[in-house]
Amino acid sequence: MTRASTPAPSPPPPATHGLGYERVAPDWAPITAEEAADILGGPARLHWHSPRPLSAAAVVEHDGRRVFLKRHHVTVRTLDGLREEHGFLRHLRSRGAPVVDVLATAARGEWTYEVHTLGAGHDLYQDALSWTPFTSTSHAREAGAALARCHLAAQGYDAPVRRPQPLVASFTIFNSSDAATALAAYTAHRPALADALETAPLQPDLERWHLPLHAELVPYLGELEPLWTHNDWHASNLLWDGSGETSTVSTVLDFNLSDRTTAVHDLAVALERNTFNWLDLPDGQVRAQRAHMTALLEGYASVRSLTSAQAEALPALLPLINAEFALSEMHYFHEVTRSTANTALARAYFTEHTRWFTTEEGRGALEHVRRTARDLVAR
Repeated sequence: MTRASTPAPSPPPPATHGLGYERVAPDWAPITAEEAADILGGPARLHWHSPRPLSAAAVVEHDGRRVFLKRHHVTVRTLDGLREEHGFLRHLRSRGAPVVDVLATAARGEWTYEVHTLGAGHDLYQDALSWTPFTSTSHAREAGAALARCHLAAQGYDAPVRRPQPLVASFTIFNSSDAATALAAYTAHRPALADALETAPLQPDLERWHLPLHAELVPYLGELEPLWTHNDWHASNLLWDGSGETSTVSTVLDFNLSDRTTAVHDLAVALERNTFNWLDLPDGQVRAQRAHMTALLEGYASVRSLTSAQAEALPALLPLINAEFALSEMHYFHEVTRSTANTALARAYFTEHTRWFTTEEGRGALEHVRRTARDLVAR
């Protein structure tokens, strides 16, 4: 297929986050005032363009209020795909969770749109890249507590797992006792991913790096209760009620990666997104922020106790947590943006994040998580 065309930009495109430290030209043209007016049903004024790379989004003023408008290509999110996320959001909101309100969705040709309230609070990490740490252990602890509160609110939401689509952080491959067979099924449901893997097969790396680690997780899988989860718990997806060390999370943003997984999956994602400097992986300089790990886990357990099975599963799952999402990114980069370089980088992440945990530093990080989690269960 040819790459999807994008609407002509109004202002010059803002630089967006890449897959490293650098800013890059956006894959998607920024939302224009005319486009926003069409979706919102009247004159609109743009206030800010998001630097996030996988969609186009903006803060827009319309009819005396500011809202958040996000545009996806239909190959990434159909209206049905958005309904999966929004059903979860509405459940959380009905249970008192601090999430945004869904105001509208719309479709225009090859584009789908979602409109949300802005959410309350300060965007302290507006420009923070994924895989960069919190600015303090107190923020890490509060983020852990907020995650636990979100999990409490998520209980009782029993929608099935999401249909196959790019950019969803699912938990199907390593949630199976037979990960190799589950991987084959995952790929079979995503023909574009299968095509990308023709020249970059996974099986050798899976057998060498993933399956030995997965064997440590298998004994606990039956004790991990299914739960709809956020799956992108990074500082940049949280708003705060102040700017100081004692700030608390006031709004949780961006449920595009959400799916039915388990609480320990979401907790592993939170550790992986916020306590390792993965952007330095090409230079071999990845380090674990152990104080932030401890604080995040302590914050979580202060609200929602860890079970023994969760405590044991967490360090077993952590080395595998990025692998399935890396495949989802491969699907996106190969089919939607047609970026050979980013497809190859996502393929590398499938292996390299997992392999790092077999290094001395990686094993030490897992042992720190194991000891911390066990101690929290024992308290």
